[in-house]
Amino acid sequence: MNAPLQRGRGGGRAARRALRTAVNFDMLPGLTRKIPLCEVMDGAQVEAIDAASMDILENVGVQFRDEIALADWKRIGAKVEGELVYLDRGLVRELIASIPSEFTYHARDPQKNVALGGNASVFVPMTGAPFLRDLGDVRRNPTLDDLAMFHKLSHMLPALHSSAHHIVEPYDHPISHRHLRITYSSMKHSDKMFMGMTTSPKNAEDVMDMCAILFGEEFIDSHPVTTGNCNGNSPLVWDETMLGAMRAFCKRNQPVLCSPFVLGGANTPASVPATVAQLNAEALSALAYTQVIRKGAPAIYGHYLSTVSMKSGAPMAGTPEISLMNFMIGQMARYYDVPWRTSNTLGGAKTFDAQAGYESATTLQAVIHAGANYIWHSAGWNEAGMHCSVAKFIVDAEQCAMAYRMAEGPKWGDFDAALKAVPDVGPGGHYLGHPHTQDNFQEAFFMPELFDNNSIEQWVAEGEVEITERALGHAKKLLSEYQEPTLDVAKNEELLDYIARREREIPAEDALNQDY
Repeated sequence: MNAPLQRGRGGGRAARRALRTAVNFDMLPGLTRKIPLCEVMDGAQVEAIDAASMDILENVGVQFRDEIALADWKRIGAKVEGELVYLDRGLVRELIASIPSEFTYHARDPQKNVALGGNASVFVPMTGAPFLRDLGDVRRNPTLDDLAMFHKLSHMLPALHSSAHHIVEPYDHPISHRHLRITYSSMKHSDKMFMGMTTSPKNAEDVMDMCAILFGEEFIDSHPVTTGNCNGNSPLVWDETMLGAMRAFCKRNQPVLCSPFVLGGANTPASVPATVAQLNAEALSALAYTQVIRKGAPAIYGHYLSTVSMKSGAPMAGTPEISLMNFMIGQMARYYDVPWRTSNTLGGAKTFDAQAGYESATTLQAVIHAGANYIWHSAGWNEAGMHCSVAKFIVDAEQCAMAYRMAEGPKWGDFDAALKAVPDVGPGGHYLGHPHTQDNFQEAFFMPELFDNNSIEQWVAEGEVEITERALGHAKKLLSEYQEPTLDVAKNEELLDYIARREREIPAEDALNQDY
């Protein structure tokens, strides 16, 4: 790791210049936002969304396709007819009141613990891509080595607070075994927090067992160390796979994202407010169920937002309505005083082109101003999530660092010292050589590494290198300098023994592990 930047002028300008040009891999602390929120609803409109959602829960109902969940709801007095659960608004409010409004994630390196909730936010890379655009910008099927590469990059990029989990799908391993290798890769190649697979209840239980090996059973029972994502089937359905995985996480006191999967106009009404009302009902039903499983378990109001092209039926990214829904959902999550998740830097483009940049920038700005806490899919997402681009992964992470700096708000610490430079320079002068500028310019103004701001003549002289090539070069440099944050030897052996045993027990087949 690099030495911390020293203050003062004792080291000389040459030493400061060396520090400025060295690549810094130190993770940024969790973001504490200090800029105003964008809230597009007034109090009456927030209450209108709440009332509409509660009406849906009470009178339309939510389908829980899971016998255990149905029995749980009956046990606490909810109205259950077949697979439909009708939730009284008073019961919902009582249940969600026990969800922690804030908590701390604990990483393998305690220096990388991060808070979540309130004004505290984290950036998490994308996951789930069935293809990648690799270091040669070739679109192909990923392998476990490709996944390890992304986990290494996540470890080295300062604005990313997590190594996530299956950033890309490792096709060189059977589906039934992948969750084990994916989890181990997340743990091994980074000491930041990570996500846990929820592809089946049994897989989720395996992830919890591996977390217990890494951190200790007693520790994880009282400390969040990972995150599970449970997607709803909009409209108004939660299935057995997701609910079983949710139970595995909640019983071990680990946070879950309760995430309706919105394709606006396809599985929700063709209306922004009505879509938010339905999504809110779906999220509340799952959030409430986490507290039926274990009162006080951490949970996160989640969602995946997209609108659908009425020309092709394809999901779209970066549309104005997605931004508006993010603003509205942020208000609803704060109304219920629970942390919330959104998706970031989404792109529908097929390459890392201008469309990808515009879509991603639009989404990033919206989620920052909406006050999102768990900011997922923050690096690499393109082609509607079908591939993770190495080049985009690198640039997205720098964009997150820029957004981080903006969300910190103006820094006033050196205001008086900076003003003293004004009479020193006087009318008609410049500040480039002033000692205050030399000592403070790096923190005063963000300088992107991956954008070229030189003259056209210099750009041509240096080979006319465009952003994709520049980003891929930076990725290769990072990987050449990667140093693995070594796992404790005994824990590493125990993890490998666990994986070997479970791979013997689970049939190696291209199907989810539902039974073993």
